[in-house]
Amino acid sequence: MTPDVNALETSAEAVAKGGLPPVHLWNPPFSGDMDMCIRRDGTWVHEGGVIHRVALVKLFASILKREDGKFYLVTPVEKVGITVEDAPFVAVDVEAIGQGTAQELRFTSNLGDRVTADARNPIRVERDAKTGEPTPYVHLRAGLEALIDRKTFYRLMDLGCVEEGWFGLWSGGAFFRILPAAELDPA
Repeated sequence: MTPDVNALETSAEAVAKGGLPPVHLWNPPFSGDMDMCIRRDGTWVHEGGVIHRVALVKLFASILKREDGKFYLVTPVEKVGITVEDAPFVAVDVEAIGQGTAQELRFTSNLGDRVTADARNPIRVERDAKTGEPTPYVHLRAGLEALIDRKTFYRLMDLGCVEEGWFGLWSGGAFFRILPAAELDPA
């Protein structure tokens, strides 16, 4: 399954202008699944081969849509399913502006997307049921999240504080709970 070339060109033009296509307005019929996968590390793979052209990956990312827990590449005329191992993006950097409750955490994704964590773009942490290992995410746009990479998560932990029995992070006027303060290692 190959997406419609004309629709891709329209999307590419929107991306080139610094914007995103209005995928939230597009509701074409499902056209089938494509042999494309976004690996946990943010690598895009098509038919077993890594897509090395960053511009092409950015184009595909610009037409990515999530519906009912599934991921699709969407154009005005078709919708094709793809596989996403974890989250479709990886947060590879964070910049902290300000301190305390006035702090803003500005994330950058592996594809250059930028977002400030706030009530609309929350940080959340899943914990492995067996090991308790945290897996952190930040909402990027339209139901799409970025997995926060390990180095960035460690930097975030240095910025955390305890509020009402929880260790967490302030950003954009919201407090994001990371773990119960009782679980903090006193060492």
